[in-house]
Amino acid sequence: MMGYVSGVFGTRGWLKIHSYTRPRSNLLDYPGWLLGSSAGWKAVKILESKSQGPSLLVSFAGIGTREEAEPLVRLQIAIPRANLPVLPAQQYYWSDLLGLNVVNVDGHNFGRVVRMMEAGDHDVMVSRADRDYLIPFVRERYVLNVDLDTGKILVDWHIDD
Repeated sequence: MMGYVSGVFGTRGWLKIHSYTRPRSNLLDYPGWLLGSSAGWKAVKILESKSQGPSLLVSFAGIGTREEAEPLVRLQIAIPRANLPVLPAQQYYWSDLLGLNVVNVDGHNFGRVVRMMEAGDHDVMVSRADRDYLIPFVRERYVLNVDLDTGKILVDWHIDD
């Protein structure tokens, strides 16, 4: 996910967008936005956009009133993978990490990555097994290896019993 629709702005169908990209305005550089949820996705065309404070404002083709815009609030924003730049080795999109199994060097299974989140200087993996675990995604300190082929992340992270 690249962001989500956080609210309606004004009476002419403009929407507030929360972007996960850094800087936030980089989201506007990606063509071919998809709006949706687990129920389904729909391509949208941006007619106009601008930054306003911490939000982006956009107007979509076919959305001209506040009433037409309101059902879009809380929908996720995705970009087709083909429209994303290829990352250098050892860098990953958050979506690449979701669902991977997290195991520490002692063989303790922390479950699967259910989401990623920002936490200041670094990202944090949220993995779920018997409970949720928050593990900083810091390469070579806590995250020792990411193997997309086997679906496994090896970490140097321990829990206090």
